Amino acid sequence: MLKTSHRQAASSCFQARTAAPPRHALWRSSSAQQQLRAVQCSAAEMLVGVGSSVPETYLTNHDLERLVETSDEWIVTRTGIRKRHVLGKGETLAQHGITSAKRALEMAGIAAEDVDLVLFATSSPDDVFGSACQVQAAIGARHAVAFDLTAACSGFVVALVTAAQYIRAGTFRTVLVVGGDALSRFVDWRDRGTCILFGDGCGAVVVTANPDSEAQGAILGMEMGSDGEGHKHLHCTYAGGGLKPLGDGPTPSSHAAYSNIYMAGQDVFKFAVRTVPAVIDGALAKANLQKDAVDWLVMHQANQRILDAAAQRLGLPADRVVSNLSQYGNTSAASIPLALDEAVRGGRIQKGDKIAMAGFGAGLTWAGAIVRWG
Repeated sequence: MLKTSHRQAASSCFQARTAAPPRHALWRSSSAQQQLRAVQCSAAEMLVGVGSSVPETYLTNHDLERLVETSDEWIVTRTGIRKRHVLGKGETLAQHGITSAKRALEMAGIAAEDVDLVLFATSSPDDVFGSACQVQAAIGARHAVAFDLTAACSGFVVALVTAAQYIRAGTFRTVLVVGGDALSRFVDWRDRGTCILFGDGCGAVVVTANPDSEAQGAILGMEMGSDGEGHKHLHCTYAGGGLKPLGDGPTPSSHAAYSNIYMAGQDVFKFAVRTVPAVIDGALAKANLQKDAVDWLVMHQANQRILDAAAQRLGLPADRVVSNLSQYGNTSAASIPLALDEAVRGGRIQKGDKIAMAGFGAGLTWAGAIVRWG
């Protein structure tokens, strides 16, 4: 929430920024020497557009019955998942990030060239150096800086909070937040403990400065945390060893690789059940709101039992919980924006609705936010 002193200065500052001829002067210089614009004012953020994209290829639980010893009933009972989408041959995560971004910008009515920052929350980029710049170039956000942010299944909420901070500081006016993962690349498809869980996809949200200098920010309260001691429960580590330059035979020229995902299911489940209610309670406290102020629960889609437990803690009926887990599985950083997109486009979430968001996952990390849509 903006401080009063900032709000008093915001109106004239904001007008000056919108009236200034050289938009986005932070990045472009009018001479041979690069010049940086000083931060002149701050503003409150709004969430104004959302979009998503998933691969056409999908695997049902019955498909998995032919790969591992499992059954549709066993998977649904323990997770709530019925199918998951996976990247096809030649398909990339960036392609879905691009589609998601374009759909979000279209809903927002904002041109790509007006985007100042592209944040891509992902743990599985197409390139180890990141995928945000590929999205930035493909959508035509030629004035934007772009970078990836890695916080596993908490990544989208962390990126959303990061976007809000840039806007509140006055550094940027429009931020595109993309959350996406392609964890099917790192799954052992003969391990029934993990292959039943994960799917691929992307979602995106457009966050922009509110022209009303007196408006409250869309992020009403947030809570985040990490516990590296829990890394042993969930990880996907580099598979190579050291001293590659001095290796024997073809080793110095060999391709790098990562191990498949390892997850201690019971430990991660206990962590989630313990952490999700606490992170939502923390975000509500910072927003100075009670549980009954929440209209919707849109949280990381990992397990239906975790969703049900969080809803019960908030006192929300099932019809106020956005769940598409059965159709997509755990899409990591994509799961919240993917669920949000379906709920907004389906007319369930309306402008002004308050949403409790929560992500949790590898690291271990967790992040929660109380968010106003529109």
